[in-house]
Amino acid sequence: MRRFTRASPVLTVLLFVFASITATHAAQKVARIGVLCVTTCTTASMNAFWKELEKLGWVEGANIVIDRKEAFARLDQLSALASELAQSKPDLIVAVAPQAARAAANATSEIPIVFAAVADPVGMGLASNLAHPDRNITGAASFAPGDFNGKTFGIVREVLPQAKRLAAFVNSTNETHRLLFMKDAPSAADKLGFQLDISDLHSPEELPGAVAVAKARGADVLYVVPDAIFTGNRIPDLAAMAGLPLMSIDPRFAPLGGLISYGPDYLAVSRLGAHYVDRILKGAKPTDLPIEQSDKYTLIINLKTARSLGVEIPASLLARADEVIE
Repeated sequence: MRRFTRASPVLTVLLFVFASITATHAAQKVARIGVLCVTTCTTASMNAFWKELEKLGWVEGANIVIDRKEAFARLDQLSALASELAQSKPDLIVAVAPQAARAAANATSEIPIVFAAVADPVGMGLASNLAHPDRNITGAASFAPGDFNGKTFGIVREVLPQAKRLAAFVNSTNETHRLLFMKDAPSAADKLGFQLDISDLHSPEELPGAVAVAKARGADVLYVVPDAIFTGNRIPDLAAMAGLPLMSIDPRFAPLGGLISYGPDYLAVSRLGAHYVDRILKGAKPTDLPIEQSDKYTLIINLKTARSLGVEIPASLLARADEVIE
């Protein structure tokens, strides 16, 4: 005679819960994203992006796999890296900086792309308008066309009321530089009484010579538009050795010894970018996600640098600063 042992109610419940969890995990798809970075994918802005993505429930190694492609400022490598990402067919691609966004857009018209640290995406042709992106690309814009150059040069005029010559470093291969600086900055500088000397640089090796030339031409201040070739502490060091006050949109420059940094809150922009990734991974299409723009700007002043240069920062400007480095 066969005998059957009846399972206890507790064991039955445990078996049911285990089976449910197993089925849920089996059905859950692990998301795959590719990330294309002009320099590295471990900057302060990108670290803010990763942390926000984790807060939204996407944990690397658990429910998301991340393929990072870093160009380390070798801009000629971006197209190949973007093609590698597209060929691997991830669920979406995150493109950091204008050159990366352009490379990713050229590499695929089907895989969703979320851009970060890109200004004027409409001017770049990445979207026809901000409210209704009509392609496979969307994201958070760092800033848009307007009188940003005038505001920035206005701060320079407050700090250096007698300054006449402003040397600016740009990289014309960066579409943002062409659209938002080289086109509009000359008139903004002229209105404030600056003679604007623009140096178009394409590699980090050109920096020492360019700073020396700016100093020899009688520059009163050095203004640097953010770009991959200008990252790191090299420019603040070179400016300090030349005795030139340094101002930049890049928030990293003032803490590294520059005089003033003024520009978008890139950490906030990066965190917002993570929400685009979250929504697309949950089923949204890029065309359904309007491009948002940063409405917050941060002003960082390095008083230690000001003292070393003999520059007096107006109290009114100090009162407006988000951070003052003593």
